[in-house]
This record gives sequence, structure tokens and C-alpha cells, in this order.
Amino acid sequence: MSKFDLLVKNVRVVSPHNESVELLDLGIKDGKFAQISPNILPEEAQELFDAKELLGFPGVVDAHMHIGIYQPLDQDAVTESKAAASGGVTTTLNYIRTGQYYLNKGGSYQGFFPEVLALSEGNFFVDYSYHVAPISKQHIAEIPYLFEEFGVSSFKIFMFYGGYGLHGLSDQQNLFLMINKEERYDIAHFEFIMRGLAGLQEKYPEVKDHLSLSLHCEIAEILNAYTKIVQSDRSLTGLKAYSMARPPHSEGLAIFMASYLANETNCLNINLLHLSSRKAVEAALMMETVFPHINFRREVTVGHLLLDVDTPTGKWAKVNPPIRPREDVEFLWEAVLNGKINWIVSDHACCSTEKKASLQDPENIWLAKSGFGGTEYLLSGVFSEGIKRGMTYHQMAKLLCWNPAQRFGLINKGNIAVGYDADLVLLDPNQTFVVNATNSESQQGYTPFEGMELTGRVKNTFLRGNLIYDQGKVIGSPRGSYVKRG
Repeated sequence: MSKFDLLVKNVRVVSPHNESVELLDLGIKDGKFAQISPNILPEEAQELFDAKELLGFPGVVDAHMHIGIYQPLDQDAVTESKAAASGGVTTTLNYIRTGQYYLNKGGSYQGFFPEVLALSEGNFFVDYSYHVAPISKQHIAEIPYLFEEFGVSSFKIFMFYGGYGLHGLSDQQNLFLMINKEERYDIAHFEFIMRGLAGLQEKYPEVKDHLSLSLHCEIAEILNAYTKIVQSDRSLTGLKAYSMARPPHSEGLAIFMASYLANETNCLNINLLHLSSRKAVEAALMMETVFPHINFRREVTVGHLLLDVDTPTGKWAKVNPPIRPREDVEFLWEAVLNGKINWIVSDHACCSTEKKASLQDPENIWLAKSGFGGTEYLLSGVFSEGIKRGMTYHQMAKLLCWNPAQRFGLINKGNIAVGYDADLVLLDPNQTFVVNATNSESQQGYTPFEGMELTGRVKNTFLRGNLIYDQGKVIGSPRGSYVKRG
């Protein structure tokens, strides 16, 4: 019997724990890295793969995606996980909630979440798990059930939903969220979500470090007021107008409020999602100083690192929080390079061409839907722009692989080491390519990154030792498994 199922030879291994890059062979058995060393004998393996001295990153953990938000979940899972695999992503963490969009259902998670898993099974080309948003009072009581039955260890609050819908002002919050008339999705509700999670952390102290709460930090009242002001000025259009309508101080104020609530409720693990501006990052760093006992983590997206308000793709780049001016983009990069950001994600939300823009007024930024895909450009985008700024391979592996895996309880992911899942992405650091939506596995049909020249191309992706992407093609049938955490 062979010692290894697969031997990947001649890999320049990138480690989140070692600043040097070593030329090594990777012996894989039963979906795990079994031996990592130079010059492993080929006859010890059933199958050989020559990496030809390409860079070998751990499989990327895209810790912020949305599957099924704009099209049926089971269909979205197939195409968008293919896109993930083509970009070197081997694990996706996907936000889900009740209400309009997603499954377009309200009610208990005891009925809703098993349906999510049933629609997911057999449709993902990469491994996957879910973050869940407690929308109603009933959902707070179900937090222990979601953790104990399904290993859901991360939860979410959309702060701007308090008086805002997914795309704009809403005075029908209860209809949008599909909750009872007497319920409110507001600051008080956010407080009780935090208390519910704090209770779970107390009940399970052995895994409390992996139990966390993520927040989309924007304040609805600020968005409402500024949107009215900006829309009344006909000279303000496009991404610049949208950024002004959702100003950075709305992010900062929301971060202050959420942080104080976390302190009040003893909810100790807080993730501040997709920080888009200097004000947001500075507010997040300030709160870490004020509340040093809270384990804050700070996230940015590849979209906010690569795009700015002058991006020529315009409406296709509409997202919440908005794409910002170039000075904010450069400040985000400064924070990344200085270790002030904990991980980078795609915030992938496939919104098809026909749904994204209004047919009647296609250039109207206010009528365009929010969100876009980009998981397939996550690694290459960070690599390309990071290299220009002196970012090391080691830093990339921490931000894209190790850090999100550790925070979210993916204990077998994020590293190339014996005993870890054999998730591997081989990247050519010298190959450049021009982004073109027609080459993407996503069903979106466009990309806000269109025309960008990126350096660093994914050549091969392995999921638990299985080759799932090879030289431009996703191969085989869906092999992705649900990862139960905790």
C-alpha cells in the first residue's frame, strides 16, 4: 500500500508562520497533509503532481460571501463556488438570514436552516459554512440550537437595517425582514443578540474564542439624511454620490455604538466587517484602546482595496458600504501593511447584469442593486496590489488563510502543515492577466474589476487533496462539504 494518495512535488511553500519560502514536497493521505519535506520519493505515492516551483499558498478562506441572495441558493452555490475555486478559495463562509432575498422566508431557524443545508448539499465545489443573522426575538433564543446542532459559531448584525432596506430607505422594515409588527430590528435587539451570544460563550468556555459576532456598521438615520441631501443635488452622480450618501462617519458612529454595547453585554469577540474608510478604521482602533478586553477583529474587502469612486465600471461597483475616494483606499492599504487589519475577504454577492441595473435608467446609481461578486479575484487582487506595496507572501497567507480560519473555528484550515486539510492553491507570481467577466465561472455577467491588469495567477486548486481547478478549468463534480464548527 502506498504511503500517500498524492504527492505534490516542487512547491515553494508559503506559510502564515514562516517568513521564508521553502521548496518542499507535500505528501497527502486521506485528504490531509501527511508529510512535508524536501525530496519525498515518488514511488511512495499513488499519484504524482509536479508544481514546477510555483508558489503554494494554503487554500484561501473567503470568510465573507453571500450565496443565494439574488438567485436560488442551490443554483448560486454551484456557479459561485466554481468562481471561488478558480481563484484559489477552498473554504467559503456565507452570510444567511431570514427575510426578503435569500430564501424569502421568515420564521424559526429550526425550519429555515435545515432547508439552507439541504439546498447546499452536493452543490458546492469548495467547503463551506454559514454565519447566521438573528433577525427576530425568536432567533436569539435559537442561538444555542444553531451552535449545538449545526456548529454555527458566528452570527451577524446588519446595523443599518434599523430603518433601511438592502438598497435604500425603507419604512416597511417588518415586511422586508419578515418579522411580526410588534418587533423592531433596532439597537435594543442588537443588545439582546449580544447577551445571547455572551451566554453561549459562558456555557461553552472551551470554544469561546471561536464564538463571535460580526457587524455591518452603518447608521440608518445618517444614511437617510445624507441620501436626501445628495439626491437633491443633481450635479452629484455615480459612485461619488453614493459614497457621500453613506458617509464614513456613519460607519464610525456605528462602530462606537456597537463597541459600547459589546462592553455592556460582555460580548467579547467582535468582528467589524468590510471597513471602507479612514474614519471607520480609526474608530475601530480607538475602540480597541477604550475596551482592551474585547477581542476586536477588523476586516476589509478586496473591492475596497482595488476600487475607488473614479473606477470606470461605475454602477457595477455599487456596494454597501460604498466604494470610497482614493485617499481612503490608500489608508486601508496602510492599515493592512501595518498589521491593523486581520483578514481580507471578497464580500461576494452575485448580482446578475439584468438585476444590477435599471432597464429604464441604466446609469442611475440610485436604482442599481447593491453588491457584486469577486471571490475569483481575491487572491490575485491582494497579491498583485500587495506586491507593489511591499507586502510579503507570509502576510498574505495570514490575512487570506490563517487568521479567518482561526477566528471562525475552521481548525483544520488555513495552513500547510501535517494534520491540516490538504487545501492548496498554486500561483504563478510572474503571470499577468487582464480581468474580463467572460472568463469568470460566476453567472454574474460583469465585474467592477473589468480591464484591471493583475499579476499573480492561480494555476491549480486542491480541496482536501483533490484537484478541483486546473489550468483555467474547474474539474470534476462538486466535492465541497459543510464544515460544522465548534
